[in-house]
Amino acid sequence: MTKILAAVVQMSSTEDKQRNLDAAERLVTEAAERGARFVVLPELFNCVGRWETVAAAAEPIPGPTSGAMSELAARLQITLLAGSLAERAEVAAGKVYNNSLLFGSDGNQLAVYRKRHLFDVDLPGKVTVRESDYVVAGEEIVATKLADFTLGQSICYDLRFPELYRELAARKSDVIAVPSAFATTTGCDHWEVLLRARAIENQAYVLAANQQGQHTPTFQSYGRSMIVDPWGIVLAVAADGESIALAELDFERQRTIQMQLPALTHRRDQ
Repeated sequence: MTKILAAVVQMSSTEDKQRNLDAAERLVTEAAERGARFVVLPELFNCVGRWETVAAAAEPIPGPTSGAMSELAARLQITLLAGSLAERAEVAAGKVYNNSLLFGSDGNQLAVYRKRHLFDVDLPGKVTVRESDYVVAGEEIVATKLADFTLGQSICYDLRFPELYRELAARKSDVIAVPSAFATTTGCDHWEVLLRARAIENQAYVLAANQQGQHTPTFQSYGRSMIVDPWGIVLAVAADGESIALAELDFERQRTIQMQLPALTHRRDQ
């Protein structure tokens, strides 16, 4: 198959897990009913808010949320990237992994990616965020060969580290997923620019499912979930609020771009 319809799901998740799971099921089902065969959910789709709450709500994997996403993928017969969710980390008491789970159309879990780059920032008098106080960084780079394409995985803050995406390109990733809860403060200037840059430099489709909304008094996510093609063209953008954006991924067009501008073959290892 040289073409596939894909969707990114934009959510306004809260600390209420059942509410979030209901919203995720509704939006993923809508995407599938509109023809999407590959669907991406946002970061921490089942619980986002205060980090202490997210950590307390962490689950084992397999667990309730991963089980629900497995069943959803199988019922709808789609490939589903369950954006990310917090998993209890056995290596550090009280900490979690920020995991992105990939499910096949039979419901089998195909891959898990643990967020490598953790967002720590201290702006005196404004905001202090230390993801590393609650999350253990992952180590593995994950690219999974599927029936129609190879998927490279990343999560949110990873977007600022191009070396991860270059390694995903080296592993022949046709599509790169970026489930996110990207902040409004930087999102208005950096979100689209970074997504388009990662698509252009790696000649890959980039599917970025973002959260949108005021999650805590000091944290608001930006939204504008989008699908970008390997030429850097934005194919689809989600409407404000909880919504979906769909676009066709044309892998023949991708091969043409790679042949006409063979930049990936000109890279010199440093």
